[in-house]
Parts: sequence; structure tokens; C-alpha cells
Amino acid sequence: MQALICSMHHDTWTSYPVVFLPKAMEYLSFEGRVNLRNPKHIFCLLEDYGTDPNNIPDEPLYIYFGRWIADGQRELIRSHSVKNRHFIGNTSMDAGLSFIMANHARVKAYDLVYDPFVGTGSLLVACSHFGAYVCGTDIDYNTIHGIGKASRKNQKWRGPDENIRANLRQYGSEKLYVDVLVSDASKPIWRDGVLFDAIITDPPYGIRESTRRTGSQKDSVNSVKSSEDYVGDSHVPVSMAYHLSDIFTDLLNFSAHHLVIGGRLVYWLPIYRPEYCEEMVPLNACLRLVSNCEQTLSSHTSRRLITMEKIKEPEETDALAHLSDPHFSPYQGHNAFREKYFSGISKRTLTGKEETNKMATNGGE
Repeated sequence: MQALICSMHHDTWTSYPVVFLPKAMEYLSFEGRVNLRNPKHIFCLLEDYGTDPNNIPDEPLYIYFGRWIADGQRELIRSHSVKNRHFIGNTSMDAGLSFIMANHARVKAYDLVYDPFVGTGSLLVACSHFGAYVCGTDIDYNTIHGIGKASRKNQKWRGPDENIRANLRQYGSEKLYVDVLVSDASKPIWRDGVLFDAIITDPPYGIRESTRRTGSQKDSVNSVKSSEDYVGDSHVPVSMAYHLSDIFTDLLNFSAHHLVIGGRLVYWLPIYRPEYCEEMVPLNACLRLVSNCEQTLSSHTSRRLITMEKIKEPEETDALAHLSDPHFSPYQGHNAFREKYFSGISKRTLTGKEETNKMATNGGE
């Protein structure tokens, strides 16, 4: 067996040959000589020094030894950077996070992937790279079609290429673009039945984008009119608040009805860190929680990347289970995320001002 043994550091992910005495590797039962020029197998040492760049230990925390299986695709983060893309809006998902979400959803060629809060379409770009057909909906007509006033500084109107289709065209995947539709996520337009292999989305949190739905001023808190109530040429829908608890409930219910068995839902859940507990993660009887990862945003806020997999089709008994089991009840605490987010910013601002005033006072003494 011809092999190359390499050592890698977790920060650089680069490999270089390491000289080993033949007798030192006898316990591996390898036969043949080491061939550094044309190896059939590559074995690597991976040294893990932790994740804190400001506190690197003298010795690695863990050392891993194994066979090199395949290269990663970290170059995609650079090639698909939002900075190099036709600009649509300032809420575009980072390319690295978009590809992570696509990986969590196990997106592959010929899948049909849907984003119900498509926005500027960054998630569609990532999924189309893996050969999936992509589509989405959003309530904001101007954003998804790339028209109207621009978000870019010193630019009044959006250009002809500042739209989702043009972004996919830029990466050679326009043929995988199904379409984007103007639609309200609280009132799905799709026919009954399974449609999608994956649903990947980043719902609005009410910080940089508003959480809105269509409705009527006559709508009460506990009732929402059906779409038949709005039929007529003279009706103009009114924009209303769309609470985060309702967004996640609707998203999980929609996924339970429209995902294929084994299909995955991947979405971001904003969290106020001092109050976080696992009970805050929405559940559905048809969806199994696969993973729950945290991305820290500030000292008091973060968002959790939630991955769920459909394990069964909805049944009539599921609705009763949701009513009787508190684990399936919407967590109302999500609705105050915006207030808590800005409350934390205000506290930090006030603290900073107090320290400044204190320093000025001490200096005056």
C-alpha cells in the first residue's frame, strides 16, 4: 500500500508531509513503502486547539488520525460572496451560512427546494449550486422582482440585473430557477399534497425587515378571514403584524403537509439568550428535530439553526395532540424578541454613557 501521511492544523486546513520512522508505524499493519509523489491513500493528523483565537493552548486539546476522504468546498464562500453578486437588498444571507443550510437540508441534484421568505434569494443561489430546482415566495413585491427604490447608497432605483433570476444567471444556474411569487406565508397558495424535497428559509425577526402579513382591520386577534373573504376587484389587503410565534407555527405546519417523507426543514430561530431553553424550539408531530446549532449575535441575542426531518404524514389526531400537549403549543415569548433585542442595545448604550460620564467626572476632580 502506498500512502502519504500528513499533518493539518485546524485554523489553516492545509497539509504538509511529516517524516515518520517506518518502525514507528508498524502497529498499523501497512505494507509497502510511503510514496509522497503519487499516494493511493492519504492519512492525516488533525490537531484541535479549540475555537478561541485569543486563548490558544500550548498543546492541542485533541489529536485525530484518519484517512483523507475528500476535499471541502470552502472556495465557494469566496466565489459566491454577496459582495461579488448583483445587489438586491441589505438583508442577504451570508454565502457561508447559506451553504451550511443547504448541507443541513441535504440538498442534491434534481431536488425541488422552496423558501417561503425568499427575500433577496441567497438561499436559492446556494441550493442551485448543488443542482436543485429552486422557488420561493415573499410578501414584498419589489424585493423579489428587483424593482423600485434601491438599498444601495447613492443609487436611486434598482438596476435591471438586481433580481433573483439575474443572481442565478451570474453563477450559471438560471435553468434551475423555477420562479418566485408574491405570496403571504400565512395564507399558502399551494395545492394540497407533498411538493418539496426541502424547505430552507430565514424568517424575518422584525429587526432589519418587518414581520407582516395581509389582512383586514376588522380581523380580531383570534380569527383570520379566509382568502374567499377578500375576493373582489375593489379589495386592497391591509398589512398587519405577523407574530413570530405564528410564523413558526405556520412554517412547521406547512412543512408537515408539503415536504416529502425524509425531506428536511431548515430555518433560523432568533433567541434572547438569558431566557433560552429547549422548550422554546417549536415542535410538530410530523417533524423530528435533527439538530439545533447556535450562532451568537451579541451578548444577549443569538439565533439557532433548526433542522427538522419529516417522519410521517399529518393525521386528524395530530391536531388534537397539538391542543392537549403543551410541547406543541406556540411559545409566545418569541413575540417580544424585537423589544428585547433593542432593550439590550439600549442598556449597553446607557452603560457606555455612564462610564463616559464617570470618567469625565473623575477627570474633573
